[in-house]
Amino acid sequence: MRRSAIERLLPAAYQRACVPGSVLWALLEVMEGLHAPDEAILAEVDALFDPYRAPDGMVVRLTRWVAMDHVVASPRPDAPLPLPVGRLRDLVANGALLARWRGTPYGLRRALELATGFPGFAIDETAEQPFHLVVRVPPAAAHLLAVITRIVEAEKPAAVTAELVLSPPPSGSSAEEPS
Repeated sequence: MRRSAIERLLPAAYQRACVPGSVLWALLEVMEGLHAPDEAILAEVDALFDPYRAPDGMVVRLTRWVAMDHVVASPRPDAPLPLPVGRLRDLVANGALLARWRGTPYGLRRALELATGFPGFAIDETAEQPFHLVVRVPPAAAHLLAVITRIVEAEKPAAVTAELVLSPPPSGSSAEEPS
């Protein structure tokens, strides 16, 4: 809040006494300086809730707002994140889409692809084994099996069982890290 705006809030007698060089003038200058850091934060408050502009620590909190906090769940608060912050930002940004498709093969596949950054997940359902999913994990995502397991358990329908199967690498190709 600017000194002049603070001055306008004062009674008329104080406004008349507020002249350059007076104690009241100096006090209002100090008050303006004290408000500046808070006003700078408030001017950019929308950045705290934008997954691509929020500070890294806030992104972890935003996962809870979109019901994806199971991805970062850890028994220790000081434990390292299981995924890069960029992957968490993608999950938060797509939170509405994932909520809309939760419990469907598309929703599960999309959540896994966003979390890992790797395409190629397959969800198989067979008539021989009803209420059971086989989640085929691409070889490039094999190092993320713990996170994939948490996502599958949280995103599949409650009455359905699931198993993870590591897909064999395609012949003649090599797995690459996502960019």
